[in-house]
Amino acid sequence: MSDIPLHSIIRNKARANYIPISDSDASSSSDLQAMALHSNVTIAASASSSRRTGKRTRRDKYVDDPEERAGLLRRGEYGGEEFELEDEEGAAPRLPLPMLLKPPHAAVKDKSRTIPFKPPDKFQSRFPANIVRNQKYNAFTFLPIVFYEQFKFFFNLYFLLVALSQFIPALKIGYIVTYIAPLALVLFVTMGKEAYDDYKRNLRDREANSQKYLILDRPPDDSSSVLSHEDAYLHTRSVPSSSLRVGDLIHMEKNQRVPADLVLLRTSDASGTCFIRTDQLDGETDWKLRVAVPECQKLEEAALIQLDAEIYADSPTMDIHSFIGTFTLNHPPQIDGAVETGPSVSPLTVENVLWANTVLAAGSAVGFVVYTGPETRAVMNTSHPETKIGLLDLEINNLSKILCAVTFAMSIVLVALNGFRGLWYIYVFRFLILFSSIIPISLRVNLDMGKTVYAQQIMNDSEIPNTIVRTSTLPEELGRIEYLLSDKTGTLTQNEMEMKKLHMGTMSYGFDSMDEVAHQLEVAFGSGEQGHLRQGSLSTGAQLAMRGRRDMSSRVRDVVLSLALCHNVTPVTNDDGTVTYQASSPDEVAIVTWTQSIGLTLVFRDRTRIDLKTPSGELISFDVLDIFPFTSESKRMGIVVRDRKTSEITFLQKGADVVMAKIVQRNDWLEEETANMAREGLRTLVMARKRIGAQLYKDFKARHHEASVRLEGRNEAMVAVVAEFLERDLELLGLTGVEDKLQDEVKSTLELLRNAGIKIWMLTGDKIETARCIAISTKLVARNQYIHEISKLKTSDEVRDQLEFLQSKLDCCLVIDGESLQLCLNLFKNEFIEIATKLSAVVACRCSPTQKADVARLIRKHTKKRVCCIGDGGNDVSMIQAADVGVGIVGKEGRQASLAADFSVTQFSFLTKLLLWHGRNSYRRSAKLAQFVIHRGLIISIMQAVFSAIFYFAPIALYQGWLMAGYATVYTMAPVFSLVLDRDVNEDLALLYPELYKELTKAGSSTFGGSTTANGTCVSLTWAGWDFLTGAAIMIMSLVLFENEFLHIVSISFTALILNELIMVALEITTWHIYMVISEIVTLCFYVISIAFLPEFFDLSFVVSLVFAWKLAVLVTISALPLYFIKLIHSRIAPAASSKLL
Repeated sequence: MSDIPLHSIIRNKARANYIPISDSDASSSSDLQAMALHSNVTIAASASSSRRTGKRTRRDKYVDDPEERAGLLRRGEYGGEEFELEDEEGAAPRLPLPMLLKPPHAAVKDKSRTIPFKPPDKFQSRFPANIVRNQKYNAFTFLPIVFYEQFKFFFNLYFLLVALSQFIPALKIGYIVTYIAPLALVLFVTMGKEAYDDYKRNLRDREANSQKYLILDRPPDDSSSVLSHEDAYLHTRSVPSSSLRVGDLIHMEKNQRVPADLVLLRTSDASGTCFIRTDQLDGETDWKLRVAVPECQKLEEAALIQLDAEIYADSPTMDIHSFIGTFTLNHPPQIDGAVETGPSVSPLTVENVLWANTVLAAGSAVGFVVYTGPETRAVMNTSHPETKIGLLDLEINNLSKILCAVTFAMSIVLVALNGFRGLWYIYVFRFLILFSSIIPISLRVNLDMGKTVYAQQIMNDSEIPNTIVRTSTLPEELGRIEYLLSDKTGTLTQNEMEMKKLHMGTMSYGFDSMDEVAHQLEVAFGSGEQGHLRQGSLSTGAQLAMRGRRDMSSRVRDVVLSLALCHNVTPVTNDDGTVTYQASSPDEVAIVTWTQSIGLTLVFRDRTRIDLKTPSGELISFDVLDIFPFTSESKRMGIVVRDRKTSEITFLQKGADVVMAKIVQRNDWLEEETANMAREGLRTLVMARKRIGAQLYKDFKARHHEASVRLEGRNEAMVAVVAEFLERDLELLGLTGVEDKLQDEVKSTLELLRNAGIKIWMLTGDKIETARCIAISTKLVARNQYIHEISKLKTSDEVRDQLEFLQSKLDCCLVIDGESLQLCLNLFKNEFIEIATKLSAVVACRCSPTQKADVARLIRKHTKKRVCCIGDGGNDVSMIQAADVGVGIVGKEGRQASLAADFSVTQFSFLTKLLLWHGRNSYRRSAKLAQFVIHRGLIISIMQAVFSAIFYFAPIALYQGWLMAGYATVYTMAPVFSLVLDRDVNEDLALLYPELYKELTKAGSSTFGGSTTANGTCVSLTWAGWDFLTGAAIMIMSLVLFENEFLHIVSISFTALILNELIMVALEITTWHIYMVISEIVTLCFYVISIAFLPEFFDLSFVVSLVFAWKLAVLVTISALPLYFIKLIHSRIAPAASSKLL
């Protein structure tokens, strides 16, 4: 899983690609067989006709490839044997003979297609409809799926069985509605929420499917062969998105959403380019440049309808960074005076395609539909991650199993004490139903309501604005985090780049000496022809004296000019007249902005030309002949330009030092200076160039075009040609150092989190030196803490030695590169994780997105602790989804991480309040709420057990009907639920003393008051014991004090029970809130009033008597006063840490 495996130079030819390659490009024997059959694609009409007749063997490399499913941004590695193109002129690519003799694999359904410009209806109907569907359910699946999701938890299944048992006469106890109603309410609320969410998804789907698009219609057969421009729109019609089919021609305007995957045929811009916004597809906010098919761009829009052409598109895949296809023009339109030419084939790449769900950012365009509906890249990359369930919910579910076992044991004991008389098995089930209140259904309702309150508190916090809770079931998890895995760029740093250093071997310019660079550049360009093109020799004494300075000026000019040309930056004029730079990488924008600041300004850029303004105001132009974009695999980008003034052709390339070091000429300073800049925390890029002759470029272009129209092994062939002709002995011009500024308050945030007992890991794709520097500057590493560096491990003995050293020094910070990390995980996974999780900080460098996610899963699996992952880019999505809690930052890399996360924040420092305040409160409150709800059910079950034991073990209900229904709802719910507003310390103290968070999460921390238990349960043995004593005391004292009627026992014991609950809630409150006071008073008043309306349970004349009052007072004193004294003694002997701060 190491990020970029290094290979020998020969093998690297097949890897140094400039186009992202999907996992499905991995070479298999079937792929190689296909490559052998199609290694030489003839650009002729026969190629077109063979595709039409279907006799040509289709590729099947993408179809149902399991590796494709690994993720949106992953890249594949080439497996099996590799091949390379022969160097002889004109030789066709060949494969080793054994490969050619391998039998083909079983045929796989091929979804590649050759689409004519006038496809018949039967042909179009072969492909799926262009319907967007994000609904989870339909009319038939809604109830089964919802019921399954609810009843797969024991908690709900238990209550379903109890409710169904009431339809059996022998097991019926009280009113059926008291058992059915709570479960029905929970199911109704859940089903209503799911139905509403799905209804909203349906509305969004219908809106997307009904959006109107203008398609160019084919004219009748008897119409003229070419339409005039004025007649262009006579044969157009508006259709909804859902009616679009493969082969349709779509006219799109600015800001329209692309409805399907289209090949871009023509744009309103004369250069044949357009910009698109892809933030809804890949999360990146920068505009992307797309290029129209050159043959179609030359034509009027109306003429496209009449074209005799076809487009070949490869099988649909998940990879949004690659596309393989061809455009075949069978009979080119006749231009006056032109000689008729034969068919032509042009390659199509990802730069010629508009993916569905992107937005046309400027101008208008015409596209040709190649993929629709489920075959579009957007739909294929739409995943529905598993719903995350909080640990507290799982603990409650497990606790319900234990309590069920307890109720069953109690039932067996009571029946056994009665000697298993009569229908004892019926009695067992009746007791089970009587004791079912031990597991209250209201617990689920209370906890879900509590989560909603916590989520609202987080989103309404003015100190962490624009924070969004996307997963409302996880607020409590924020209070249990013990490992934080963070990205570096854009998370700990701002992703705001600034050029800080330029090194040219013998000279180095820092940020404070950039004015000297500007001066040297001005001297170079101010020398007229000598500055623009050095020539002749210097002979006089004065010239010899200035030679050194002029050489330095020329070197500065060369490197600055190369940096101003080698990029994908485009200047865009805004509505207000200002000019901004658009590029997919902030590094490139920073460098072009720097060249502007020293006098060389980018004023115009399109696919074919770059115009620069020199310090003297002169405009110099260059033709863009070829561009080789930057990819995460190649780690470099290149461009071929031709100076319009001198016609000199130059190949410019910049990239990471690890790959450029093998391409540039030998030197003695690059490696050392790269390491020095990395130690300063700078991101480095190596700039190099190569002047090439016209004949060499012509030969290269011919070979490159031949490789580009191949349908098999296209990427490998193109890479091999570039490596052979261009990437050899490049002249090293210089090394740039770009600074990525730290996020606000990163240092204090990391220090607080470390003091809170959270172990912090930094996972980054950057170099080990840069990551180490950032770790120090952000205070991820404590002052004077030893940093142990592990890199370039190759053998198991080396790994074992390093692990043994780490085991003896657990107080250090580990810095490890991706290759060594992978070796450790492959050879000693358990040992490495065991040791690494004990370290206070770990920095993993050169990590791929897959590695980040794997590390998160390993920590979760090994430690069983809560892991939080935070990131801001698309490469962090897999890590965020693999964590217990994922936090996404809305950053410059886009919103993809934010949209995939459980919590979205706008800056890293908000994590402090999110965890130490909101997380801690949510966990404490939910734990206390769960304890009280379970305590409420446990105490009434104990009273029932005592009552049955005294009355000859009869399975008769002590409280029936509305008393049982009211006990769990109107009589106790409001005061107990008000605990979600309780807090033990104020916000300032919680953030000032992060150790309070550590106390909450450490194993075994619990108080008698039940503020928290972190050992997997929410009810301590102390609580259970106290419930037993309280329930028994109330019941026994009621029997001792009752007079002659059973009705008096019910009224005295139930009233004492309600008052006892209200008193216990009051004793547990640390900080009173106005709603708590109101809930206590209103609940008590409601109970008193309801007594008058329940004559079947209360004798009103007895209730208002003095006898009732003094007996009730005795009962409440006996049940509640001991609890008060025990809590008082406990607070003196073993006070909570928070109480010491008050």
